[in-house]
Amino acid sequence: MNKFMNGWVNGFIGVAIFAGSLPATRVAVMGFDPGFLTAARAAIAGILGLILILVLKEKKPAKQDWWPLAIVALGVVIGFPLFTALALQYMNAAHSIVFVSLLPLATAIFAVLRGGEKPNQFFWIFAILGSGVVFAYMFFISGDTSLGIGDFYMLMAIIFCGFGYAEGGLLSRKIGGWQVICWALILSLPFMLFLTVFYMPASFENVSTSALVGLIYVSLFSMLIGFFFWYKGLAQGGIAAISQLQLLQPLMGLAIAAALLHEHVSWSMLVVTAATLLCVAAAKKFA
Repeated sequence: MNKFMNGWVNGFIGVAIFAGSLPATRVAVMGFDPGFLTAARAAIAGILGLILILVLKEKKPAKQDWWPLAIVALGVVIGFPLFTALALQYMNAAHSIVFVSLLPLATAIFAVLRGGEKPNQFFWIFAILGSGVVFAYMFFISGDTSLGIGDFYMLMAIIFCGFGYAEGGLLSRKIGGWQVICWALILSLPFMLFLTVFYMPASFENVSTSALVGLIYVSLFSMLIGFFFWYKGLAQGGIAAISQLQLLQPLMGLAIAAALLHEHVSWSMLVVTAATLLCVAAAKKFA
């Protein structure tokens, strides 16, 4: 398997892991304050990242790499978790997943602005079409088309995340995918540890098991392991191209719900899935 195809495989695994992020955040925020959830998930992942760096004796990034790492930290360690946690106080997970369909387009735009990538016009046509198809469908199945403060928070989350994805994918070509997220987490660790203590609830007695499981998932998988595959995929296959795999993330979320919660999978869902796959394949061809 060549490097380009490896990028698509790694990117797909990353997207599959991220597919559970918003549902897990929704469960966790029912038991934890958004500030504590944002800080704790980053602190837990940061401690694990620090242990990994020390055990494997990784060299420190070059001086010029710390600013890009700060951007990654701002985007995916702080910005996206914080704004999604805030948003999920005002909406359910299904509604929040609507906005994930805009993430591939946001990432591709930042890939052009920060990474200098130049996809052709056909790529943009299929990228916009794919986002539009999933966005329209997710609004249709959610049954809630009203806009409020939660929608603003989710839009901010998408902007921060797209920025962090593009910057991390670019830096991964130099220092490696898992190293990028580990160093970004380490960079923000002192601040996140302080916030974790500051927002820590007085007691955990009333926190449900499901909220704890949600916290563990977003800390271990959403904040750390998923990025090992995702940033490596972006570096191998191109940021704009691999970003289009995120079009599958909302539909993966529905598939997870169908498998675990025995929810009905309609013919329209299968049709949209097929249309999305075609848009991803076309974007891959023209990227």
